[in-house]
Amino acid sequence: MLGVSTAQVRKSFQIRTFGCQMNVHDSERLAGLLEDAGYERAAEAEQADVVVFNTCAVRENADNKLYGTLGHLAPQKAAKPGMQIAVGGCLAQKDRSEIVRRAPWVDVVFGTHNIGSLPVLLERARHNEEAQVEILDSLETFPSALPAARDSAYSGWVSISVGCNNTCTFCIVPSLRGKEKDRRPGDVLAEVQTLVDEGVLEVTLLGQNVNSYGVEFGDRLAFGKLLRACGEIDGLERVRFTSPHPKDFTDDVIAAMAETPNVCHSLHMPLQSGSDRLLKAMRRSYRTEKYLGIIDKVRAAMPDAAITTDIIVGFPGETEEDFQGTLDVVRQARFSSAFTFQYSKRPGTPAADLPDQLPKAVVQERFDRLVALQNEMTHSLNIEQVGRTVEVLVATGEGKRDAETQRMSGRARDGRLVHFTPGASAPRPGDVVETVVTYAAPHYLVADGEPLSWRRTKAGDRSEAGIKPKTAGIGLGLPSFGAPAPLPAVSGCAAQ
Repeated sequence: MLGVSTAQVRKSFQIRTFGCQMNVHDSERLAGLLEDAGYERAAEAEQADVVVFNTCAVRENADNKLYGTLGHLAPQKAAKPGMQIAVGGCLAQKDRSEIVRRAPWVDVVFGTHNIGSLPVLLERARHNEEAQVEILDSLETFPSALPAARDSAYSGWVSISVGCNNTCTFCIVPSLRGKEKDRRPGDVLAEVQTLVDEGVLEVTLLGQNVNSYGVEFGDRLAFGKLLRACGEIDGLERVRFTSPHPKDFTDDVIAAMAETPNVCHSLHMPLQSGSDRLLKAMRRSYRTEKYLGIIDKVRAAMPDAAITTDIIVGFPGETEEDFQGTLDVVRQARFSSAFTFQYSKRPGTPAADLPDQLPKAVVQERFDRLVALQNEMTHSLNIEQVGRTVEVLVATGEGKRDAETQRMSGRARDGRLVHFTPGASAPRPGDVVETVVTYAAPHYLVADGEPLSWRRTKAGDRSEAGIKPKTAGIGLGLPSFGAPAPLPAVSGCAAQ
């Protein structure tokens, strides 16, 4: 076993995660690796012998946030002999040895392509008494081949691909995560089955561009087939995925979503801008007409679908007319919610060198208008939910005021947050309740009546016992799905 001396003294660890769902799932892998190497989770953050930062490089202030946090840790490390600090993730892949130069008390720097090296690098840094920086330029091991200590007893992440083949001018991810690498369907389904065997009710399929899945092994319809195959797994109640790209969103995927009962009618599909001129400058290979056409098709097949998006405000050269185009698309698409971002210049991206970078005040004013419009839209759509029966997968700690209001929280099948009164029942995280929505706020629903039903689950039992899944790495599996059920006849998509 790696790190025998570590196992003997049972050193403790803490992982601090920044960024996207991919990073959150990578942190589960890092925790699994460290536990297998003999470490244990620190009961208190201040007691950790090893602190691991899993970083993000997407936002402009990511660097400042990391180096500021590292600075706060320096006195703690100085006062605790033997403490180690490791930095991994996208910012580590970008900054490399610069991290040790700016924060010489860091012991290990590792990249997105070699997260499996962390235990060895920690041991080497300890033995050699010097910092270890190891950044690979290509994937060493697919992350899902590594063990994972899962964060939830009832919901699990499953990576189906890593990397991205797109060249969006604002995005640094392809240069840090590399070209798209797809897992074989058998590997994905084996991991899903393992989670379900552990009691997990819900999985989210992850990919930088999740619906381009299959490009590496030459099956353009692979993602729709994967969704249908997940529908055949007994005990799997909810399937989600994030994030798809409009250019790869095909009719067979819409059909698979509509016809597979455990695939949730929720879709997160980034728009980025409602201006065709800016979409071209962003190298987003679709235009607003195609985007809205996909939305129309999704709603025709699934009228109850909740659709969310990402939008960037203030991309270089954005005019008031361009911004009005974004507002127009938001009104037409009627998003259930949106993640809105102010454009931030990222060194190394083509957009960073574009002329006409907008003043902060202009970007802020447009951003405020967009948020106000989307909040109004979100609230309006939530009000339509009042009186409806919703199925809620009870969650842990979703509501800050739940203790004060005597409510519990969870997610409806469409992804909306629901705060509900448990009444005479005593559901646990991982249990499932049906209840009626009585009130709608801009960002959540309330159900204050007695639940219509409460179903105890294996996930609830395990949550109550404090047991979370620990999955071993999933190795090479079957190269195909077998024969999927025939897809219904559907009209062809707009030209890619």
